[in-house]
Amino acid sequence: MTTVNITTNKNTVTVDESNSSTIEVATQGPQGPAFSTSGTGLSDSSRVSKSIIYYDSSASSYKADSTWTTDTLTNGGSF
Repeated sequence: MTTVNITTNKNTVTVDESNSSTIEVATQGPQGPAFSTSGTGLSDSSRVSKSIIYYDSSASSYKADSTWTTDTLTNGGSF
């Protein structure tokens, strides 16, 4: 026979029935998937219009800045 122990964090809300105020209770839900499976972040603080995301190995991060945009890839043409 296998024994399973389950531990659950419980929050308790007590409502006073004589109080007619609206009570809202919220908890933080699960987070979405990570940006990358390797844990590498995205640096977009220098982003410009039409930035294209690229990987910079010297910075070990993905970047979106003026280095590569739709205009630089097409030599000024429409993309």
